[in-house]
Amino acid sequence: MPRTSLAAASLLAVAISLAGCDDKKESASSQAVAPAATAPAATAQADEAAAKAVVRHYADLALAVFGDALSSAKALQQAVDALLAKPDADTLQAARAAWIAARVPYMQSEVFRFGNPVVDEWEGQLNAWPLDEGLIDYVATDYQHALGNPGASANIVANSEIQVGEEKVDVASITGETLASLNELAGSEANVATGYHAIEFLLWGQDLNGTAPGAGQRPASDYVVGEGCSGGHCERRRAYLKAATDLLVSDLEQMVGQWQPQVADNYRASLERKPAANGLRKMLFGMGSLSLGELAGERMKVPLEANSTEDEQDCFSDNTHNAHFYNGKGIRNVYLGEYRKLDGSLLSGPSLSSLVARADAQADASLKADLDASEARLQALVDSAAKGQHFDQLIAADNAAGQQLVREAIAALVKQTGSIEQAAARLGIGDLSPDSADHSF
Repeated sequence: MPRTSLAAASLLAVAISLAGCDDKKESASSQAVAPAATAPAATAQADEAAAKAVVRHYADLALAVFGDALSSAKALQQAVDALLAKPDADTLQAARAAWIAARVPYMQSEVFRFGNPVVDEWEGQLNAWPLDEGLIDYVATDYQHALGNPGASANIVANSEIQVGEEKVDVASITGETLASLNELAGSEANVATGYHAIEFLLWGQDLNGTAPGAGQRPASDYVVGEGCSGGHCERRRAYLKAATDLLVSDLEQMVGQWQPQVADNYRASLERKPAANGLRKMLFGMGSLSLGELAGERMKVPLEANSTEDEQDCFSDNTHNAHFYNGKGIRNVYLGEYRKLDGSLLSGPSLSSLVARADAQADASLKADLDASEARLQALVDSAAKGQHFDQLIAADNAAGQQLVREAIAALVKQTGSIEQAAARLGIGDLSPDSADHSF
């Protein structure tokens, strides 16, 4: 691709410039002509080797993060099985806690989505939102669905066949394959039948509190077999929750396989075969795009400006503050080459930060300062939730102080993105163009 070729050439130029002082010294002496001629090439080779080490460690980070996402999804799977074996308040609460824990590593994985097609093309089945929950199960009578969505009230749980426009769809057998086939049914992105948020809805139910305190309050009796079943169709609801959770685990197993080392035909192998500049661009583009268009834009600016709780990410569980914080942590992880694993150990290695610092120490320091600032602003959202005021309350039309907290986080992410672009330029990547998702800031 033209951008990759340009970046590779620019990276070589940076490498040559790093040898500039030595070149000047040796060119002053006629006896040093041969060493001067070979020094730039040797330095460029060393720089390419350093950059390749950074890209390899990036793949190690991806493997670790997706590996933790998989292990936490398996813990969620066990908690769901326990809920279905004995539906009560305790097992439901345990399943909810497992879902929230599973979001911690997964949200740190999303920085790998942008720039890596294998992740981006797969991600929708796991984390698509917002969703029209009426596609899945019962909803309140005043439920406001996405305009023009013919599947908004299909209710898969209650029906073995659903009518979507002129089409009838057989959903008698609730399997992961069946559910996956219903995503974006009738062309509507609001029709989301699988992934974390479908499971979230099945565990919490609708959050009917608007911008007032409180999350969804689905009763455990929605999963009781026979007498005592609330909500109706408990057998099918049980099958749905089981199928969606099993599919989540299967999908994560697939992604872990894509990042395993020394596998000839997986995505990691193709990434490592290409010039290092290609990998560096993917890393920086992923950081910038998650920071700007996705997190600052889609996940914060949209619900803030619309005062819309339906547009917040983890809307059923009121876990949005954590989702945003760990998205930010993922960006930081990639730049610093660090990831704190679920077992408490720290994975660290060759980093973008080290490459940028070698080219321009001030650019590296500026970006690290901005990463600190954005983490602090996202932490403020977490702290607010701990005090009882969650994201859906912060964006309320009459909550000026809460809205200001969100605006400050957005501003920090936008500033951070500018520093990411500057860091990219220091590595010879001058046209990073992180995805803005058509938002202006």
